[in-house]
Amino acid sequence: MDKQTRVSNVTLRPIGQDDLELLFTHQQDPIASQLAQFPSRDREAFYLHWQQNILGQASVLARGIEVDGLLVGNIGHWHMDGQAMIGYWIDRAFWGRGVATLTLSAFLPLVTSRPLFAHVAQHNVASQRVLLRHGFIETGNTIQEEGDVAPLIEFKLL
Repeated sequence: MDKQTRVSNVTLRPIGQDDLELLFTHQQDPIASQLAQFPSRDREAFYLHWQQNILGQASVLARGIEVDGLLVGNIGHWHMDGQAMIGYWIDRAFWGRGVATLTLSAFLPLVTSRPLFAHVAQHNVASQRVLLRHGFIETGNTIQEEGDVAPLIEFKLL
């Protein structure tokens, strides 16, 4: 599929152990990591995080993002510091093709928690636009998460 081709449909599905190696590869991309302002984990830390904090938690809703049957990322909902959070990661080969917009459209109805929060790097304008398109508002708060080199912008969906 050509990089410029807009995606017309995404499918969300549960994430299994067999998906972790590809998701590990996605988060190893240094450009994606810089844009997300989230440090890549080494293999052991990545697998441990996913097994204990995501797949091993009934309170976490995690879904794989598929385009034409290909796993291209993940989206999740969890609680952190008393807030209902949402976050996603999409393989860079699929950036700019509408995947994040379609993913949020499919995922938000699955999450009943409100308000729902997202933290986005100040330089990640594309993700900010996707959130705004889905009714999130910028709260005016900045969040300094562990390991961040700069504060993140807080968005909220009521």
